Amino acid sequence: MVYAYKTIELLEILKTEQQACLRGDRLSLTTASCGASPFIDQFLESSGLQRFSAYDNFRRTIHDYQQTHQISGIVWESIFLRGRATRFPTIHDQLASLPSDLVILANMKSPLVVFWQQAIAGMDLYLALQGGKIFQKATLDDVAHIYHRTQWAKLSQQGEGETLEIILELGWGKPEEACYRRGFPSSGSEHIHAVYPGHQPLG
Repeated sequence: MVYAYKTIELLEILKTEQQACLRGDRLSLTTASCGASPFIDQFLESSGLQRFSAYDNFRRTIHDYQQTHQISGIVWESIFLRGRATRFPTIHDQLASLPSDLVILANMKSPLVVFWQQAIAGMDLYLALQGGKIFQKATLDDVAHIYHRTQWAKLSQQGEGETLEIILELGWGKPEEACYRRGFPSSGSEHIHAVYPGHQPLG
């Protein structure tokens, strides 16, 4: 039987390769342009593009390996908010999701949102627009509308004390493609920021 690497082992391999690429030990010799525009290319160092491209190519190979051997992209995160704690599954930002991973995420969406509702009692809600450049005041009813058209949830936080910001991400499709709207419209997400009254989201 052929040995298949585990999720944690793939992450270690990716970390090692990323460090090698950053040191310049790996270069994609075919990369001379970012592909966005000749104007932008003139401000970018070609060796930096080559390092990024080399790592990106390696990561794609790992994603193919995951699909071939059905290696999950899920890692478990813990979060402690206002005296409450929970653990939830999420797709690691360097890995790809399997169809079975998406089922696990979908099953955890409801309990995670219930936890979020309890943690944000008394806080104001804002919906992030234009990639977090603009924030629009929101209600729990607004969140409910988003909830019903999405498939998975993720929680994060920034700041502490009075500047605490609790961020609920509700998404659809593949989480790795929702990031930075790379796979929009088939994959994407909405971010709801909870802050104490009198405060604004930091973005």
